[in-house]
Amino acid sequence: MKKLLVILLSFLVGSVALSAQEPGALNNTKVDGFRPIWFDLGQKSEYGSKYSGAFGTYTMKHRPLAIYSPEVDRTYFVFGGTTAKDEKHLLCMIGCFDHKTGLVQKPTVVYDKGPVNDPHDNPALLIDPEGYLWVYVAGRGNKREGFRFRSVKPYDISAFEEMGHSIMAYPQPFYIEGRGHFLFETRYDGFRRLFYQTSPDGIHWSDYQLLASIMDPALGETQSGHYQISGRCGDKLVTAFNRHPDGVCDSRTNIYVIQTTDFGDHWTLVDGTLIDLPVTDRNSPCKILDLEHNGQNCYIKDVNFDKKGNPIILYLTSHGFEPGPKQGPREWHVAHWTGKKWDFRFITCSTNNYDSGSLWVEGKIWTVIAPTGPGPQKWGQGGEVESWVSRNKGKSWKRAIRYTAHSQMNHCYVRRPEQCKDPFWCFWADGIADVFSISHLFFADSEGNVYRLPYEIAANEEWVKPEPMNYFFSSGRDLM
Repeated sequence: MKKLLVILLSFLVGSVALSAQEPGALNNTKVDGFRPIWFDLGQKSEYGSKYSGAFGTYTMKHRPLAIYSPEVDRTYFVFGGTTAKDEKHLLCMIGCFDHKTGLVQKPTVVYDKGPVNDPHDNPALLIDPEGYLWVYVAGRGNKREGFRFRSVKPYDISAFEEMGHSIMAYPQPFYIEGRGHFLFETRYDGFRRLFYQTSPDGIHWSDYQLLASIMDPALGETQSGHYQISGRCGDKLVTAFNRHPDGVCDSRTNIYVIQTTDFGDHWTLVDGTLIDLPVTDRNSPCKILDLEHNGQNCYIKDVNFDKKGNPIILYLTSHGFEPGPKQGPREWHVAHWTGKKWDFRFITCSTNNYDSGSLWVEGKIWTVIAPTGPGPQKWGQGGEVESWVSRNKGKSWKRAIRYTAHSQMNHCYVRRPEQCKDPFWCFWADGIADVFSISHLFFADSEGNVYRLPYEIAANEEWVKPEPMNYFFSSGRDLM
């Protein structure tokens, strides 16, 4: 308790830092520390908000957030930051970890969201073949447009220029060699509808192409809404999405999966069977899991691939949207296309629908790193970060590493970089789920070593050393 009071006191005292009101005012400004944003959706119930706390690496529908570049041996990462300890002002930030030196570069503001404090506007990242860093800043609904920025110089986070703006919620950009930018995104056209666009250069874009907008008059529904999580394996792009009956996202359920191997010219089921777009039928052949019949919710967390390029979907199920014990259990699962059928396997349980982590695949060894351990705010989003390992392609799972323990704040939204390399194997943020608090950004390696990025950086420093956290957290392979 004493340690928690110290954290809160230091947060309330605050520090003099950058502040602005107009969107874009702080663009291309260096910030003297890594300060992830805190947020509360405000949808309250007996056990607190539906979700609140650390949102620097939110949402799972913004992806990728980090990419390792072997050309320069650096991992670039984007996050939702803020201006000072006592503010909720969203800054879409980019940082860089140098694997040769072990140092992290002072972060840059790519886009200052001005009065917006909503991390639904967080960024996503793409690196093109010439090394230019593209930051896709999300909009919210159709009211706030999204923005696309490109670095002025290759592999350099110092300055960015705007390359366009449009309606673009939950951006998921990928670069396909020889074709260009492919963007999964969402529009709020009365309901959350799924789209994609393509561009040869990131500047000139195709029209919006509708992926999914399920209607089910037989159930008296006007239309469904959707959330999607996508992944890339070579030229293959896969998207897994749920549906929101009557457009109500608190009732999200089911899993549907489609793919393209030719930049969106054709779409198929995972077995190669052609399918017409958009998906409009609740019982479409691309539905791989029906949870609706027993009233279960479904929260898709990640998409990865086995060594043959078959997709693996990481997801969590529950019996309702509200936090607390009544609508549990909250069960983690994987769905694996074996090449012949979908195989569904249970991993573990956690305490909140928005406990969010990622899936790593290395041959037969699959690893989930997520806040599956109960945190100090037990029913709030996030918790203690743990890894779960399967050595038989997901058939059985065993807890392997405790990345964090005895924390004062819940750890949230553990993200997997593309082409990840130790020690920047995963990264996340922490924060108190119950009340407005300071938040920190962490990264960790595959062996359980955790590092915290500095909240304060001296004005004359450009590259700084991350802080090892093993003396705070009980890490290591003590559970193997």
